[in-house]
Amino acid sequence: MPMFTVLCRVDAYVDYTARVEADDAEQAADLAYDSPGDYIWEERGAVEFDACGYVALDAKDEEIEVTRRGYFG
Repeated sequence: MPMFTVLCRVDAYVDYTARVEADDAEQAADLAYDSPGDYIWEERGAVEFDACGYVALDAKDEEIEVTRRGYFG
């Protein structure tokens, strides 16, 4: 029986945090959103979700579209 490589892609975010001086939490979020390059961001790690997608890969490690199953948002 042939063997295939199948990719599992998990929906996830990579979280970062920064210290932002502001009058209140809302202003801190606004400042970070408006000028993210002004802050030093530290990676907290990845957060995975239940949404997963699977797809077989061809000999060139490219996805075979007709084999997609699940979530690929």
